[in-house]
Amino acid sequence: MAPPPSEAHASAPAPARLAIVVAVARNGAIGAGGALPWRLPADLRRFRSLTSGHAVVMGRRTWESIGRPLPERQNIVVTRSRHFAAAGAEVAHSLDEALARVRLPAPAFCIGGAELYREALPRADALYVTEIARDVPGDTFFPPFDRREWREAAREKHPPDGPDALPFDFVTYVRRGDPAGV
Repeated sequence: MAPPPSEAHASAPAPARLAIVVAVARNGAIGAGGALPWRLPADLRRFRSLTSGHAVVMGRRTWESIGRPLPERQNIVVTRSRHFAAAGAEVAHSLDEALARVRLPAPAFCIGGAELYREALPRADALYVTEIARDVPGDTFFPPFDRREWREAAREKHPPDGPDALPFDFVTYVRRGDPAGV
């Protein structure tokens, strides 16, 4: 006999909480030619600090642009290809499957690219955004999102950084109505 629905639900593991981490130029650019269109050392340090000890979920092209598994993280690559293999990472064929594979503490971080961001955005609890205060040429863009659904929880201004001398802010957004306040 199956347990009552309330008991079955209580024993099911909670779904992985999802956060997005991204650096975005004022014009929405996040990539150019399969790479980041800037070099911001402080942004790379923040990325490492946020994601270490957590799962990072990425699309195949993002995996290929990184070229290796990110250390101290559970690397999960989402691809439609049933024959794709990623040495040092797990392969999933949907965002749902990727999130079901998460073994490390919440949140799991979606780290791109654009297509996976588009799919993850309605499900994310938090956005960790490096907002670059300039338009930057690119061929890959962060999807538009309704800012009324998000509350700015933190903003840290930074002077121009790195060889590109781009000014930027670290901004944390949390979904309005999210009781966890990630």
